[in-house]
Amino acid sequence: MSDAPGIIVDETGTQRLVGYTLDVGRPDGRARCRLVVHDRHTNRHGVLHGGIAAMLLDSACGATASLTVDDSGRRPFLTISLNIDFVGAGRLGGVTATGHVVGGGRSLLFVAAELVHDDGTLIATASGVFKRVATETRARLEASP
Repeated sequence: MSDAPGIIVDETGTQRLVGYTLDVGRPDGRARCRLVVHDRHTNRHGVLHGGIAAMLLDSACGATASLTVDDSGRRPFLTISLNIDFVGAGRLGGVTATGHVVGGGRSLLFVAAELVHDDGTLIATASGVFKRVATETRARLEASP
């Protein structure tokens, strides 16, 4: 965990493996996933692997959905569907995926996100449907080994 308010570091196995941080502390209600892309994140063509880009977008969308019901951004939402358009190459350096809610109701939210390089280059966009995890389902998930 980070000492900075709203910054989540090393909370999940995926965060520890890939090395991204999650920022849920801004007043705009948008979660941001930040990664400094190194060689270990690239595909055989030397650009950000599409699976890692998808993971960043998915995490930003899910945490953004969570922020609608929990200021800590930790209330679980499940990804029901996620569509991604890859529009530019993700080069070495910093990238940030930022989510925003575009619609929905009490249990399902429609969330979109953009993955942008620090130089302003748009790498990918995503749109998805996210379902709030019911309290009893959440308890079962937390109790599972």
